[in-house]
Amino acid sequence: MCAKARQEIMQSTEELLCPIRYLMNIFSGKWKLPIVCMLSGEIPLRYSTIKRRLGDITNVMLAQSLKELETTGIVHREQYNEIPPRVEYTLTEKGKSVLPALVQLAEWAIGAMQNESVCGVRCTKCRATV
Repeated sequence: MCAKARQEIMQSTEELLCPIRYLMNIFSGKWKLPIVCMLSGEIPLRYSTIKRRLGDITNVMLAQSLKELETTGIVHREQYNEIPPRVEYTLTEKGKSVLPALVQLAEWAIGAMQNESVCGVRCTKCRATV
């Protein structure tokens, strides 16, 4: 590889680091991307529904993840002044804009998983190791 080509690759890599760090700041952690995927439907979801569908997440971790996603503008929290209180979560436009990239990452993962016997994740429906 010539020096110019190597320099161009290094420059493009360095230019990717800032947006990658921004991305990781928003979506780092075990639960944030699954939460975003879960909220990708048009129907607002309540806290208890999100917790039930995620399975193994603790209340503290779910509350923290939702709060961080709300702070970064990915998730909208709507609180209704009813008795009992009702809170629903949806994706913002910013949150919806990341969905095409998540689909591409999921497609990549499907291909990568075919090369491995087990991905090490338990299915939330049947609890089998995938």
